[in-house]
Amino acid sequence: MLLLRPIVRGPWVLQRTPRLVAVAWGSHPQACAAWTPSRTHGTCSPGDGSWRWKVTAMGALLGLGTGLAYGDHRRRAAEAEPKAEATPGVPYPVFTRQEVGQHRSLAERVWVTYGGEVFDITDFVELHPGGKSKILLAAGGALEPFWAMYAVHSQEHVLEILQAYKVGELSPEEQSQPSQGDPYSGDPPRHPALKVNSLKPFNAEPPAELLTENYLTPNQLFFKRNHLPVPAVDPASYRLQLEGPGGRVLALSLPELKRRFPKHEVTVTLQCAGNRRSEMSRVRQVKGLEWGVAAISTARWGGVRLRDVLAHAGYAEEEEAEEQHVCFEGLDKDLSGVAYGASIPYRTAMGREADVLLAYEMNGEELPRDHGYPLRVVVPGVVGARSVKWLGRVSVSREESPSHWQRNDYKGFSPAVDWDTVDFTTAPAIQELPVQSAITEPTPGAAVPPGELTVKGYAWSGGGRGVVRVDVSLDGGRTWRVAELMGEEQRPGRAWAWRLWQLTAPVPPDAAELNIVCKAVDASYNVQPDTVEPIWNLRGVLSNAWHRVRVTVPED
Repeated sequence: MLLLRPIVRGPWVLQRTPRLVAVAWGSHPQACAAWTPSRTHGTCSPGDGSWRWKVTAMGALLGLGTGLAYGDHRRRAAEAEPKAEATPGVPYPVFTRQEVGQHRSLAERVWVTYGGEVFDITDFVELHPGGKSKILLAAGGALEPFWAMYAVHSQEHVLEILQAYKVGELSPEEQSQPSQGDPYSGDPPRHPALKVNSLKPFNAEPPAELLTENYLTPNQLFFKRNHLPVPAVDPASYRLQLEGPGGRVLALSLPELKRRFPKHEVTVTLQCAGNRRSEMSRVRQVKGLEWGVAAISTARWGGVRLRDVLAHAGYAEEEEAEEQHVCFEGLDKDLSGVAYGASIPYRTAMGREADVLLAYEMNGEELPRDHGYPLRVVVPGVVGARSVKWLGRVSVSREESPSHWQRNDYKGFSPAVDWDTVDFTTAPAIQELPVQSAITEPTPGAAVPPGELTVKGYAWSGGGRGVVRVDVSLDGGRTWRVAELMGEEQRPGRAWAWRLWQLTAPVPPDAAELNIVCKAVDASYNVQPDTVEPIWNLRGVLSNAWHRVRVTVPED
């Protein structure tokens, strides 16, 4: 992400920065003489609380919730000090692309172009959430190819922030530039019923009322969670890189995996860490995609056990192993070549009854592109972020994956922690998820007929802990009924899939409104908390409070 900065600055920095005058503008003395700033601005020091907010919080937001971050930035900028105005009637200097291209380092200032304008973003480089190396990829050139990776950059307020860094304009004859292409143009088509949370990268969930129509979610309605463009993988040339003990690397094609290892099938529910995040935002704003109740789905996955593949590579049984983590790297990459990555504890992969799959089938069909074709990881009972799609590499390490999404995201914090105080190194990465349930029918605000009402939903718990009961209330939790559980019976400790549930109950005769509530209890007698406030966290993850749906009852 580019351009998140609490202090708005622009070319007026020239007045108080002699080095910039000498280095960045030395070749344009006439332009410098004509350009007279109207005021100077201060800077943010590393001891400043807002500076900490910028560095820590923005690093946690890589590709997630960035629109909210930009909104915060604009508010803070407005509160910090008024924005300076350019001197009326004084034109910006004009530069060629060659001249812009000379500013590719901190020593020579970092310039970029957008449209027909030139910007000096040097002072933002250290604050870039993706790290200095990524923002420097655009140094001396156009922003468009990089901004195309994340559609949030096209929002009006982001462009307003960029304008504060303007130092000139491109020569008119050089303002047109061949299109670099859209990195998302090769994404697969999606079902029109999906409720889209973001287009680039694509993230969407099915309508709640369709989610529980089937025990196995149809592939086209299975929630979509992408962090980057969907890669186009040639199955003929595809090889899984498996790093064995001592650094020896095995390269396995998909036909080799199918031939060497027995096929294993398992029904697994995958849930995004941010499922039901929108409910946390109603308590206090959080940063992340505004998922409803349907960032969760279930499929019958087919593939080979990760345990078998690791044993073939020479890794020991769980109790004999010294290594601590199995690391996964996807083939989905950003423009700098950094891939999505994650890891799980070694015991999760290598336990005697471990069901972690390298999956190539989903509901009896070839794995769809949006879900990781040709090969993905499926980690039962664990947050979906660890089930890496488009799997390219597997390794075993004493350290967890160095990926941003493992180290600096998908972690939970106290409600007392905010973006000024958060330290991602103090919290463990989310693995097993807590007990969860939600109402899928009726939907919020629906009008239900008097008489009898049928309430439907799902319930699930992480770590293989089966759901033993779902309680439903029609009066906000004052009285309760036990719902009927449906779905596959599962072995204790390996209950990887959800239970669908329903309750049919009479509507109270005098009721004009119903406050329907559900809560699930798992095999360890864990139960959902009754309200959101005590579990609120700044990233909006692990949202599993009692689910509440209000409906009206029209008069006969």
